[in-house]
Amino acid sequence: MQALYPVLATLAAYLLGSLSFAVIVSRVVGLQDPRTFGSRNPGATNVLRSGNKPAAVVTLLLDGLKGWLPVVLVRWFGKPYGLEDGTLAMVGLAAFLGHLYPVFFRFQGGKGVATFIGVVFGVHLLLGAATAATWLIIAFFFRYSSLASLIAAVFAPCFYLLGDHVQWYAESPVALALFVMALLLAWRHRENINRLLQGKEAKLGAKKAAH
Repeated sequence: MQALYPVLATLAAYLLGSLSFAVIVSRVVGLQDPRTFGSRNPGATNVLRSGNKPAAVVTLLLDGLKGWLPVVLVRWFGKPYGLEDGTLAMVGLAAFLGHLYPVFFRFQGGKGVATFIGVVFGVHLLLGAATAATWLIIAFFFRYSSLASLIAAVFAPCFYLLGDHVQWYAESPVALALFVMALLLAWRHRENINRLLQGKEAKLGAKKAAH
């Protein structure tokens, strides 16, 4: 039975990640489905385009929570059930994949930034803080949310591999999972990357032209 625990934990993490809170929160508060306007991306940024800031904040926090929760549950309570770093890596990746390809929403998910940050905070608080600080620094100086997300995603596994010199310890399954998530996040941002290269990406705080 114990051999099934990693599989069950991974499946539970994927199902939790598949809860598309942008859609759920929008339905609860009576907003338009975020998959039908703006970027059509079911994430906090698109919910914000509806003009409802509290709904966007709640979406952001819940998307982060669904990445954080399965990781910390394995970290805090997994060892007696044989759930080690390999399982921790799998549940983090599974929650992230659930957000990108949610089984409950026809596999039409978001870009994964908040859930990725949640996973990173679940791995270690300082690692999450370093990754979030990277996002904030890039966003402050360059004013591109997508660029900040891409750079933070790239730096997260690098920060993790430097963990031997601070207060967490690098394990290869977790490092690999972080790298895979960074690559997937970049893939989901491929249109943003093209716009960045063309100088057409909207900056933070800039008003978009009406379509």
